[in-house]
Amino acid sequence: MAIARQPILDAKRVVFGYELFDRSLDNKTYTAASDAALLFNLLSNADSEMRNTSKTIFINCTHQTLAGGHLDLIEPDRVVLEVPPMPADQSEPEDIETFLQTMIGVHKRGFRLAFDESVMDVAYANWLPLASFVKVDVTQVPIPRLKTIAKALAEQPATQLVAEKIETLQQFDDALSAGAKLFQGYWFARPILVKGQSIRPAQAAIIHLINLVRKQASTTEIEEVFKHDPTLSFNLLRFINSAGFGLSCEVTSFRHAVMLLGLKKLFRWAALLMTTSGTAGASPAVGHAAVVRGRLMELLAAELLPHEECDNAFVVGIFSLLDTMLGIPLKEALESISLPQSVTDALLRGQGVLAPFLQLTLACENANDTLFAETATALQLTGDQVNMAHLQALAWAENITA
Repeated sequence: MAIARQPILDAKRVVFGYELFDRSLDNKTYTAASDAALLFNLLSNADSEMRNTSKTIFINCTHQTLAGGHLDLIEPDRVVLEVPPMPADQSEPEDIETFLQTMIGVHKRGFRLAFDESVMDVAYANWLPLASFVKVDVTQVPIPRLKTIAKALAEQPATQLVAEKIETLQQFDDALSAGAKLFQGYWFARPILVKGQSIRPAQAAIIHLINLVRKQASTTEIEEVFKHDPTLSFNLLRFINSAGFGLSCEVTSFRHAVMLLGLKKLFRWAALLMTTSGTAGASPAVGHAAVVRGRLMELLAAELLPHEECDNAFVVGIFSLLDTMLGIPLKEALESISLPQSVTDALLRGQGVLAPFLQLTLACENANDTLFAETATALQLTGDQVNMAHLQALAWAENITA
């Protein structure tokens, strides 16, 4: 993943924060599939300047991935999620209102939200109180309209107006006079690539860590894993000391890092690290498929099962390709990991409460219409529910494994 950043400045041209972009080159075209998963990759792999910045970080997100579990790994204090308007085919009032509830949940967790100027439209009136920032493209919005927006936002002192796509001194002066508080554009700086190097720990070490976490081992036992694997410990300390955690002092102790992260977040971090680290013999597509399976099973289970089983559903999906990833039989792979009975029943015997969710996930993956219909009906899930969850899982995994 190639990550670029562009500064956002205040009226005195002091850097307020950075917007991050996915600038991976794919078939000579730049992609923009970035969301909060981009931040996970950045904090794990980028250079120290970007990871340790005290500035606010703006991340573009999608509607499908805003509720993704990767947000649990990120402290929200320095993160702004840029939320796009609803797609044209989903811009009915009921769709806008439904997505509002997702944003309220994210906002309550402490994430600040940014919207473009469309949030000023009547249709999005209920979104506006959630806005910490409203970004306006000065190449598309005339100055009189910018002044109107600034005047309206003056009634919401917690919301700052950001003028973006500033390319000339005149545009900056006009936006400043109109009432904009923050500024972004080529006139200040073009996006620059953030240098980074991915250092991958051994799969066996990650599996051992997951094994201990699932058994709720002591901090001392978990600490020993990091002491014996330099690359794993390097990834942990680099991640925990990144800007996403907003810590006031650097963490140098594995014990301290484990305690700060907690077992639930440590598991999620390790699982994502395993599926994005790759192996010598496995295609990166295998890790991507495992993430899709895990996220899809988690979403489907959320419709019908308790929260704990939703976590287990994620485990079933993400470990269902361990045999391919590690090059050994699945039974042998799972013998080295401590897992709940419902997980091993589903993976090894095709039985238990999670087995139908794995069958349905495989039916989606293989376009098996007959199995899809039978399993969805048995679970009392509609085709629309499953298809929507599948799209969300695909989008989430695309960003996680990019």
